[in-house]
Amino acid sequence: MNNFWLSLTVFISHYRQAPLQAGAITIGIILAVMLLTGVRATNENAIKSYSSVTELLSQQAKWNITPSLGKKHLDESLYFDIRAAGFNQSLPVIEGVATSTDNRRWRIQGSDLIAALSSTLSNSDNSSQTNSENSHSQPALFSTAIPLGKLLSGTPIVIMSQSMAKQFDKEPKFSLSGIELEIVALDDSSQLGSSILMDISLAQKILKQTGQLSYIALFSDVSNQRVQLETLLGKRGNLIESDNGDSLTALTESFHLNLTAMSLLAFVVGLFIAYNGVRYSLLKRQRLLTQLQQLGVNKAALMSALLTELAILVLLGSIAGFILGLQLSHWLQPMVSVTLEQLYGAKILPGNWQWSWLFQAFALTLFAALAACSSLLLQLTRQALSGSSNHFTQISNTAKVQKYQLFTALFLGTIACILLPLSQDYRYTMALLGLVIIAIPLALPTSLTIMVNLLLTCINKLQQKIGFKGLLHYQIAETKELIAPLSLAMMAMLLALTANISMNTLVGSFETTLKQWLESRLHAELYIRPAADQMLEVESFLAKQAGVDAVYKQWYLRSQHEKLPINLVTRDEVSLRETTVLKSSLKSLWPELQRGTQVMISEPLAIKLQINLGDELTLAAIPSKRFTVGGIFYDYGNPYGEIITSPKVWKEQDFPATPLSLAVGYQGKTDRLKQALQEQFSIPDAMIYSQEKIKQQAIIMFKKTFSITQVLNTLTLLVAAIGLFSACFMLTQARMAPMARLYTLGVSRVQLTQMVFIQMGIIVLFTCFVALPTGAILGYLLIYKVTLQAFGWSIAMEWDWLAYGKVVALALVASLFAVALPLYQQTKKPLISSLQSEVL
Repeated sequence: MNNFWLSLTVFISHYRQAPLQAGAITIGIILAVMLLTGVRATNENAIKSYSSVTELLSQQAKWNITPSLGKKHLDESLYFDIRAAGFNQSLPVIEGVATSTDNRRWRIQGSDLIAALSSTLSNSDNSSQTNSENSHSQPALFSTAIPLGKLLSGTPIVIMSQSMAKQFDKEPKFSLSGIELEIVALDDSSQLGSSILMDISLAQKILKQTGQLSYIALFSDVSNQRVQLETLLGKRGNLIESDNGDSLTALTESFHLNLTAMSLLAFVVGLFIAYNGVRYSLLKRQRLLTQLQQLGVNKAALMSALLTELAILVLLGSIAGFILGLQLSHWLQPMVSVTLEQLYGAKILPGNWQWSWLFQAFALTLFAALAACSSLLLQLTRQALSGSSNHFTQISNTAKVQKYQLFTALFLGTIACILLPLSQDYRYTMALLGLVIIAIPLALPTSLTIMVNLLLTCINKLQQKIGFKGLLHYQIAETKELIAPLSLAMMAMLLALTANISMNTLVGSFETTLKQWLESRLHAELYIRPAADQMLEVESFLAKQAGVDAVYKQWYLRSQHEKLPINLVTRDEVSLRETTVLKSSLKSLWPELQRGTQVMISEPLAIKLQINLGDELTLAAIPSKRFTVGGIFYDYGNPYGEIITSPKVWKEQDFPATPLSLAVGYQGKTDRLKQALQEQFSIPDAMIYSQEKIKQQAIIMFKKTFSITQVLNTLTLLVAAIGLFSACFMLTQARMAPMARLYTLGVSRVQLTQMVFIQMGIIVLFTCFVALPTGAILGYLLIYKVTLQAFGWSIAMEWDWLAYGKVVALALVASLFAVALPLYQQTKKPLISSLQSEVL
């Protein structure tokens, strides 16, 4: 035991003399845990929000009454019938989008706020009797922050969370659809998320939907009364059990998996940095470890002290990384919230964190650190007591380790090559992609060695022909010896560069594909979505306008197919032919579609349900007919599957006759027509889109799907740059004695500086050469496997050489900065101190 404490005390004293070594290890752990925790907190908070988000100011609904297929709304009289039948634990809700004075669109919700508050109070009282913890989770909704008097008097007020209210600066009011509203902000613990709440009568007035409801929430379990309730509903509505957020979880699963994969990649990069620090620290203490054993310290005590030291560093790094990770989550969450709300309509509540995340991060990091360092620790304890520090590299047998790494890389790569073509699920594909990501850096040391050997061979041939100074030959030859100590930092850099190149390829290809799709999809100059009661008047007005050469119509309704939410859509015949971008189709598609025997299905839905051309299907909205899949069409950015049928079928099923939107072919400036429509019908800007405006907004919105990944990708590259800096700093310290000997032989400081920069430039440049093809391979797999399986999007792969050049330039600049500072500090030291460091 005394030997253990003695060894541990000596190691602590060593770190006081060389704090950079402890700092390099801790920084790697901090960065790894920070990114892992930050993304985990963001993901888990979003997923938790799907199931825990409340019905306005009340508890979670157990059942919902939704409009019947073919209808958009419920009649308000149904709610009164339900209450009269004894179903008192119910709440009417209306949802919609309203436009503010600055032409921003806001999603609002209206309900009977007094009933919601009463339901919350009743639920809180019942919960406190059964579980004291639940009363903690219920917000104090009857606080003075809610002006009940104003609510009862009909004052137009809206309720939102404090985080949401901050968007309005210090203005106490804002306007929706021309109605001035007063803002009341509640604490974020009220679980309002991004909702804008108001009384149902006010919401109906703003949305111009008097007497209509979006759905009715039921808070009591009506399983035993289901038959009675369904009889009461008749054909006026559908009774659906709440899925506790399962549908949103399924919709967003690929999005969250994407974030998790990037965080794990950053975690691995951080561990590379930490391991590089541990390796360097043990290398510098090899003589010290030998001396301790010569003084009688047994190997068990020495190993225990080394493991304890590693555990302490992991603990300190995990705590710091955990705290920074929570802050990172705080920064990332608004970006995630906007993406999820716009793409999926999800509400994200304020974030919470758990102590268990810290313990899990510590355990995972400690396990990974022990697994990575075990062989190195065993080598140190098994070395002969007469060994010297020069023998450490010989014992470690770098060539042998590189051979094992190359064999492992080839093995993992072979498994991935065999199984990837067989994988049909993006989760399995991501796991196989993980094997590729592990294999890529493992093959790097051997690849660098081969490239440096080829360069050295070329230099030798040129030297024989035209002659070169010996210093150039020396610095190229020494570059080969630098591969081993720099290999871990280069592996981290390679991972970051590969991820960056692959994501640039994916995003660039996606943007190009999307623009081409929009060019085909948007065939009219102006797109209008007036209120339903204005549609006929708008059509009549457009028919009289000079320059309007065509008016196209679109109808749709929400439905389900095999428990998946879908949109059932139809358009006029011209629009169907001109705007549907087909991936594949039967020869008889168009005549059979018009006859009503065939339908077209979106590519994402076809992939999800594994539907092929010629398959037959029955739609829940049209149970009496059986259709053949005649075409599969491209669809980007739509979280819901889409099935297109003919206008004939639509009319036969007595679906809504009023179209959802109009597309106008117009010869002239669309601004004039837009102004005329607004003057005549007061249609807000948010409901009138020009073709160019749609393209711009679509590109912006769809890019948000990858924006979080790109942020994490950039952070990963930053982590790798920090690792490169620490590795260069430590390597420069270790090389000062050889550089001092060169200086005594007549090599100037300028030549030494140039030599170090050239050596580092060669290694980084060769690493970039490896990253280009590996990044292209990873980009290919992301586009043709992961994105296709996860999102259902077929994307044509394109090369963005300018983006690749920027990444390579960034890596070179980072390496130059990484070398410059330590080299400057070390070259300013007296020569004698560098020579003495060789024998200390």
